[in-house]
This record gives sequence, structure tokens and C-alpha cells, in this order.
Amino acid sequence: MGRRAALAGLVALMPAMALAHGPTRQKITLTTDLAAPPEEVWAAIGNFQDMSWHPAVATTDGEGGNAIDATRVLHLGTADGPTISEVLYKYDASKMSYSYRITDVKVEVLPVTNYSSHLTVKPREGGGSEVEWRGAFYRGYPNNDPPPELNDEAAIAAVSAVYQAGLDALVARFGAP
Repeated sequence: MGRRAALAGLVALMPAMALAHGPTRQKITLTTDLAAPPEEVWAAIGNFQDMSWHPAVATTDGEGGNAIDATRVLHLGTADGPTISEVLYKYDASKMSYSYRITDVKVEVLPVTNYSSHLTVKPREGGGSEVEWRGAFYRGYPNNDPPPELNDEAAIAAVSAVYQAGLDALVARFGAP
């Protein structure tokens, strides 16, 4: 095979190669405004070991407090329900912010892989606070042609629902401005 034939073959394959790129990293950010001052909201959500403020979390087990590399296991629904294991990789109480990633979760529980998240409380102009919850992740199915329950849309919908449920619980607890 000559150089031209090899080049022509490669050029012919390029459209198929372009389609075989796999999943792309998804990112979402949800925010909510609360009537309470940031310090009060942070007191409720700033402890990595305590996620009792989220209605989906029945119990939290963990080690390491708020130190980097602290771990927690969230038990969903009931104490013996499905779990999500997470590790803390950034914590700044002065900025009322922490970042964590999932180390273990079944895609049937949350259809994502390579998930990281950031939770921050900020003061609002005029009083109250804003809570921002950001996440970045890949869908639960790493190859092309995922089943519907493990595609990008399913991953975005599931993470959005988790965040929204938590933020709605904070509005119920602290009120909207």
C-alpha cells in the first residue's frame, strides 16, 4: 500500500473517528437565595460529616471531620438504604465553601462517574445568603450509545434533582428573602 492509499484510507475513516469520542464532562450549577445570614446557613451545612439537612440523606457515617481527605458515607432513604461514599478535597470555613468527590456509588443510585462537587454559602447584597451547589461529572455509561437511564440527560437530571431537593430543604428551613 502506498502513502497515498494509506492517507486516503485514513481520511475516509475520519468521520467515524470523530463520532467515537465518548462522553463529555457535564457541569451544572444551582443556586438559591435564603433569608438567613450566611453564618447561620453555614452552621447548618458547613460540616462535611453532617448532611442531615438534605431530605434524601437518612444518616451519614464518616471519619476525619472537615480535614482534607475526610470521608463520609451517605445512607439514602433509610439507615440501610443505598449509599454514596465521598471524600473531602477542599475546605475553607472562612470562605464558607467545601469541595468533595464521590469515591463509590452504584450507577443505579446516581447515574454518574468521576463526580466532583462544590458547596458555597455567600452573603447577598441587602441581607440573607446565597447557596451555590456546583457539580461536574460524566454520565454513568462510559462508552458510546448509552442506555437512556445512563446517558448525559439522565446524569444531569439526577444530579439536578439531588441539588434541588437540598436547596428546597434549605429554603423551607431558612425562608426565602
